[in-house]
Amino acid sequence: MAGSLAGRVAFITGAARGQGRAHAVRLAEEGADIIGVDICRDIATMDYPNASEDDLAETVRLVERQGRTMVGLRADVREYPALKTAFDEGYSHFGRLDIIIANAGIVRFAAEEGDEFVRIWQDIVDTNLTGVFHTVRAGLRPMIDGGRGGSIVITSSSAGIKGTGSSNAGAQAYTAAKRGLVGYMQALANDLAPHMIRVNTIHPTGVVSGMTQNDALARKAAQAGSEIAQMRNALPIDILQPEDIANAVAWLTSDAASYVTGIQLPLDAGFCVR
Repeated sequence: MAGSLAGRVAFITGAARGQGRAHAVRLAEEGADIIGVDICRDIATMDYPNASEDDLAETVRLVERQGRTMVGLRADVREYPALKTAFDEGYSHFGRLDIIIANAGIVRFAAEEGDEFVRIWQDIVDTNLTGVFHTVRAGLRPMIDGGRGGSIVITSSSAGIKGTGSSNAGAQAYTAAKRGLVGYMQALANDLAPHMIRVNTIHPTGVVSGMTQNDALARKAAQAGSEIAQMRNALPIDILQPEDIANAVAWLTSDAASYVTGIQLPLDAGFCVR
């Protein structure tokens, strides 16, 4: 039985693990083929490890287990020429693009030392905001030229709706970038509506991923400061699974959401109403 995305192709960044992997597998389950990109190397200002090439290969294997094809490629969303080259390689394999999921993102948990805050801010904004701009630009022209419409889903955060107080450059940059994505989404949603290309942001609360399951966050949580105390969901759920977010993305990218554009979709267990 054909799924809701049969015959379509999705371009996903941050595809090697966490939400990116879950999106790839869930959309493949619905019949989509995948162009998946991940940096697959660490960034010096981050205090936890990024995904590896083996992680990306595992995502490819899981997509193939759904009977679909994934082209898994290495690229840093901060570097537009390399990202465009990676996208073009994937696009040449499938010859179409229907979905863009701009998902790659980073954070820094620990407080900065000395002038380190300048580089921390830049790396986070370059990845979480400019990297989304690069991702959309890499795939947008083929999507428009295809003439079939399309769906762009941008991974923001609960922080993109409700900022949490912090004196650390990492948390400040993360919140600023995730809020900035909402303005970018709205500009795109208005501009691309005549092409029947829908653009939306999703705003997850904490999700099981490499960003949350690491020693850096564990150390921050152990400090039990006011910043962590603010990070509580209204529902009695400490953390979501990446598949919970992927289910919503599968709906947003399907024909069932044909007229949904320009929205900020909280997937936050009530975090933003607290």
